[in-house]
Amino acid sequence: MAKGYWVSVYPATSDPEKLAAYDKLAGQAVQAAGGRNLSLFPSRGGRVVAHEAGVTQRVVLIEFDSFEQAVAAYESEAYQKALVALPDGFERDFRIIEGID
Repeated sequence: MAKGYWVSVYPATSDPEKLAAYDKLAGQAVQAAGGRNLSLFPSRGGRVVAHEAGVTQRVVLIEFDSFEQAVAAYESEAYQKALVALPDGFERDFRIIEGID
């Protein structure tokens, strides 16, 4: 069975305090749904080498055992509560993708 992934790119982070509240709630929801965080992004000391456009935005990669599990985690009550904690006007590119078996 192919794994499922959440991929998020954050073009800008204007309110780190409110984002921290989301991070805490989202982390709990992801863990409860069986997700594993595979990324360290620049704001937490992860190393980045940027090519092409040269952008070093915050990137989050979460792995689930299946695509269906990834979709269910996003739709879960716990994660929906986390989304409410995102700051107003917050922008991110969020995708759920199916891995290659």
